[in-house]
Amino acid sequence: MKKIISCLFALVFTSAFSQTFNAKKLDSLFLLLEKNNKYMGSIALSENGKTIYTKSIGFDDVATSKKSSINTKYRIGSISKTFTAALIFKAIEENKITLNQTIDKYFPTVKNAKTITISNLLNHRSGIHDFTNDDDYLTWNTQYQSKAKMIERIAAGEIAFEPNTKGQYSNSNYVLLSFVLEDIYKKPFGEILNLKIVTPLKLKNTYLGKKTNIANNECYSYTAENGKWKKESETDMSIPLGAGAIVSNPTDLNLFFEGLFAGKIVSIDHLNQMKTAQDKFGMGLFEFPYYEKKNYGHTGGIDGFKSVAGYFPNEKLALALTSNGLDYDNNNILLCALNSYFNKPFTMPVFGSVAVSPEILDLYSGTYGSTQIPIKITISKKDNTLIAQATGQPSFPLEATTTKVFKFDVAGIVLEFNSDKKEMILKQGGQEFLFTK
Repeated sequence: MKKIISCLFALVFTSAFSQTFNAKKLDSLFLLLEKNNKYMGSIALSENGKTIYTKSIGFDDVATSKKSSINTKYRIGSISKTFTAALIFKAIEENKITLNQTIDKYFPTVKNAKTITISNLLNHRSGIHDFTNDDDYLTWNTQYQSKAKMIERIAAGEIAFEPNTKGQYSNSNYVLLSFVLEDIYKKPFGEILNLKIVTPLKLKNTYLGKKTNIANNECYSYTAENGKWKKESETDMSIPLGAGAIVSNPTDLNLFFEGLFAGKIVSIDHLNQMKTAQDKFGMGLFEFPYYEKKNYGHTGGIDGFKSVAGYFPNEKLALALTSNGLDYDNNNILLCALNSYFNKPFTMPVFGSVAVSPEILDLYSGTYGSTQIPIKITISKKDNTLIAQATGQPSFPLEATTTKVFKFDVAGIVLEFNSDKKEMILKQGGQEFLFTK
């Protein structure tokens, strides 16, 4: 949560596939990332229920140089929502709740509670204000918040739209679903999670998080700052609950998704409801297409943690990636992992920069548009560094790899300029888009 971070342009990988796993390719990438202090995290791939690759690099605690391992546990952020959605459907199967019932019984003070349904919460069609967008959120997110206080904060927000008229992501939806579960089971959310998912699937490293405990193989999170890792503050886990407070690791996440898609948590009919998207939102699941292949999963971000997990039903392939520090794009690591599995080429990153004169940088400044995608990108110069900013998104610095090619590793973006033609090529996720000034 703490402002969930995703790829700036949210582009889709475009690789075709085959079936031979190349572990050396993925090993080489992690070696390169570790050598250049670009990434801290862990990955696991599982095929037909069997782990075929795991890797971990970085530190649980940078200050004490405590190395991470495949047993390190991470805050998984919004991947927690898939667990929560599964728990809701479990409650439906136990006749404790229905998709179409309204939430006024549980939250009479929430605006439109008499028309918002459980279904609307699940697929982000409630119109309920997202409390993480509050201007003061980062002033209280590290402090304990009671259930009553969280409901008060959520209820205080203005409605974003009328219920079920469109979809818009809101963490508030899944915090409220957590409280619904606690009401109907008369247990804390963490106990429900253990009873309904963790114990049946024999997950050894998954639970509702508390304050980070390094002695329990948990890790702190970090952001990259001038080539060094800066420790992030910790969101108090009383706040996100089922929207983002679960702790896990890649091996357990793969077991969870395999169990979910095998019908071990909820029925296949209910799984299909979770998968069905409306305005791009499923019920606790997103669909990530790879040409004809389909992968269902979720991403997560909380504090300095970034994660992604998903499942390819046809290939019976589960893949999870968790990070507690990154100065390189998670999507590029996933692309390398998938191309390693499906035997496709992957170009290794090149780290390091070159000096470019201010006169050349001035040639690239301006606003660029494309007929291929509906965004504009403004390029400017600050302290002899190129700055890029896409429509409606934060600006970010570009690093020169040649006098014409610039990159932003965190989002896997490469920009190539041709000042003579007043053109710029955006490369990301295996795709290229032509922009004209």
